Amino acid sequence: MSVDLAALTDGELADSASQGDDRAFAEIVRRHRQRIYRLVLASVADPDEALDLVQETFVSAHGALRRYDRERPMTAWLARIAINKCRDWSRRRAVRRLFGLAAPIDDIAELHADDRPAQDVEAEDRAELARLTRAIAELPATQREPLLLCSVDGLSQADAAAILSISEKAVETRIRRARQTLRHRLR
Repeated sequence: MSVDLAALTDGELADSASQGDDRAFAEIVRRHRQRIYRLVLASVADPDEALDLVQETFVSAHGALRRYDRERPMTAWLARIAINKCRDWSRRRAVRRLFGLAAPIDDIAELHADDRPAQDVEAEDRAELARLTRAIAELPATQREPLLLCSVDGLSQADAAAILSISEKAVETRIRRARQTLRHRLR
């Protein structure tokens, strides 16, 4: 008799996966990969790096399943791991940049442009989206992370505060500062 994995809670899946059930972990990945990808992509502004970081996030999560607190949402736990992976990536990138080994961030619009001629409006929208994505990626982590968790990932300020280990008021303040910084940079 086969168990319907889609009907299990994240906690039940985590228990099964920590006992070696690869199908249970695959269901966790299936449920959360898009949300984690959006969060990581918004943080690093590089689709290829984002895919690598999402993979690293789930590899780390698999190794830490026994430490997952079933009382907390799986999304929040995975988001915390993803943010830490983004922070590590950012530090590594800063070191590479220091030694002149890092390539500049490519224009995202060029990465996603297809071969057919684009209409003027679509091209302007892609360029504006690329500009906004770069501006968000350039925010200090203290502003970028709460903004992404609440605005992109849709978490409440309370959940973002728990993930970042800061107060709700700090989350609110950092989001406000991030928005002010973005308005200033995008003028």
